[in-house]
Amino acid sequence: MRSTLLSRRDLDFLLYEWLNVEELTKRGRYADHSRETFDAVLELSEQLATKYFAPHNKLNDANEPTFDGERVTIIPEVATALAAFAKAGLPAAAMDYDLGGAQLPVTVAQASYAWFQAANPGTSGYSFLTVANANLLLSHTGPEFTERFVRPMLEGRFFGTMCLSEPQAGSSLADIVTRAEPQDDGTYRLFGTKMWISGGDHELGENIVHLVLAKIPGGPAGTKGISLFVVPRFLVDDDGAVGERNDVALAGLNHKMGFRGTVNTVLNFGEGRWTPGGAAGAVGYLVGEPHRGLSYMFHMMNEARIGVGLVATALGYTGYLESLDYARTRTQGRAKLPADPSAPQRPIIEHADVKRMLLAQKAYTEGALGLVLYCARLVDEQHTADSDEEKRALTLLLDILTPIAKSWPSQWCLEANNLAIQVLGGYGYTREYNVEQHYRDNRLNPIHEGTHGIQGLDLLGRKVTQQGGASLIALAGRVQNTVTAARAAGGEAAELAGQLDAAWQRLVEVTAGLFAGGDVEAALANSSVYLEAFGHMVLAWIWLEQLLAAAGHTGDFYDGKRHAARYFYRFELPKTAPALDLLARLDTTTLEMRDAWF
Repeated sequence: MRSTLLSRRDLDFLLYEWLNVEELTKRGRYADHSRETFDAVLELSEQLATKYFAPHNKLNDANEPTFDGERVTIIPEVATALAAFAKAGLPAAAMDYDLGGAQLPVTVAQASYAWFQAANPGTSGYSFLTVANANLLLSHTGPEFTERFVRPMLEGRFFGTMCLSEPQAGSSLADIVTRAEPQDDGTYRLFGTKMWISGGDHELGENIVHLVLAKIPGGPAGTKGISLFVVPRFLVDDDGAVGERNDVALAGLNHKMGFRGTVNTVLNFGEGRWTPGGAAGAVGYLVGEPHRGLSYMFHMMNEARIGVGLVATALGYTGYLESLDYARTRTQGRAKLPADPSAPQRPIIEHADVKRMLLAQKAYTEGALGLVLYCARLVDEQHTADSDEEKRALTLLLDILTPIAKSWPSQWCLEANNLAIQVLGGYGYTREYNVEQHYRDNRLNPIHEGTHGIQGLDLLGRKVTQQGGASLIALAGRVQNTVTAARAAGGEAAELAGQLDAAWQRLVEVTAGLFAGGDVEAALANSSVYLEAFGHMVLAWIWLEQLLAAAGHTGDFYDGKRHAARYFYRFELPKTAPALDLLARLDTTTLEMRDAWF
């Protein structure tokens, strides 16, 4: 029976026929692997996700974590699933051998993780936050941190979080007030409150490793004065044993419309409930150098942003497959107009408008999955680059694609969930079916790890302009290579290449014009519009890439790929033209609006 979590056939196409991940086995880091090992991981992931994660997804949603003033209670199925995930070695799937990892390509690991996110985003969130936490520590700390914190996280004994936001600051990290006071023994004592901390308190493992942004007194103002600290829930002795309770107190839980299975917390550091070593404050260990914490945290944030894109894609994808199955079995209406009431009803998938909604979902979700896996492929190339120059070029590409990989799936795979509900009609918004939960779960993602607006500012205000437009130039080169290959292929591919090329050139022209007048505020006023137009062009490029990969192949699967690409170019890419017109005018409607006029 075909899974309604993800399409394994589509994963095989994206990994092997388009991204050619088998080629990565020619690189030293991945030389021990083959398609057989990749397939084994994907098969194991589907089995574990189906057996341990999917069955309690709705139970997780209906029975969110509770706090009785002393401890958080989570349904037992969550711990069972996470234990199975850890036992299979999946937290360390892409890690080095000497860490107990499998040194899998990140592309394959991400494809593996998508199964769990489609099956149960609430439960899988604990592990994926932990993996991102471990990756940051491996990149910016030494062996002591690895032994004390990273290994237990990869073994599934410890879990990890990221603590950025504060109640008064929100996304404005320059305004955080959590302080870290240096101690004579080289540690710090932290005091402050952190908000929206996923996985911040629970009993799923032996310990929770918090990565906390704070300011050391006397440091520079704003973001330049932010440092990063490891603050464990329980202190860890030199021999690795879990010791006394650190002064990290749960102030309360946040109750969200979706992702209810991942406990979301308000944490107080240095409240005084516990006094480790007899002194006030939560014990923290400085990561790297003082005042460079935000740059370190961006390592985890950028990974998390692509991770948000992946979970948004997975939720859109499973909703698409469930609505597709429903449309194939639900009968309603008849074939001819005027309808013959004596004729048998037909499956709703035969109605043109239902086909439209399913085709849109297919275009959004399969395109988004391609984008996220493409970014993962760039990470693999980055990890195995032969030179610093090659690594820098790949970094430029990842820089400009990260806000797209986060925001585009968050917006359009959410729309896929919206369409899935519509396909099911009245049943779609009942709790007896999964699609309403998928929508609620996915609604978090346009906000999670930087809102849509923040990603637009990041794209237009930083990534597009950095190093004289180097990132935009690097991406333009990739797009142009695809356009050239499609024109050489001829036929429909050449036709679509012409559309993409014209749209892309207009984008470049409009981008240059935005800053020509020197009014940065006006240039950035419609950065969200820019993000959406830019994202649609990136996805048009991804679909042209998939169309080329399908060339010469026959059968329903490949015909479906071709038709999804056709749909995207006829229905979606044209939406960028009016957006670019508005941007080219440097429209100031939003800037001119006044508070009193609302």
